[in-house]
Amino acid sequence: MELLWIPEGFAHGFLVLSDTAEVLYKTTNLYYPEGERSIVWDDPTLNIAWPLDGITPSVSAKDAVGSSFLSADLP
Repeated sequence: MELLWIPEGFAHGFLVLSDTAEVLYKTTNLYYPEGERSIVWDDPTLNIAWPLDGITPSVSAKDAVGSSFLSADLP
C-alpha cells in the first residue's frame, strides 16, 4: 500500500498501470461538488509524460471536458 498526501486545493490525478487498483481518499471536509475543478489530463502546458504505450486512457466524463491549465478556474 502506498500513501500520498495532497494539500487541499492541489490539482492531482493518477494512472493505474495494473489490471485493478483501489484508491481511497481521506478528506478534510465533506464532499462539495460545486467546488470541483478539472484540468484535462493531457494538457500540453503541463507536459506530463504519461507511460501509455499507445493505449487510450479511460477518463471520466467530468475529467474529459476539463479546462486547460492556463484557463482553469482556480480557487
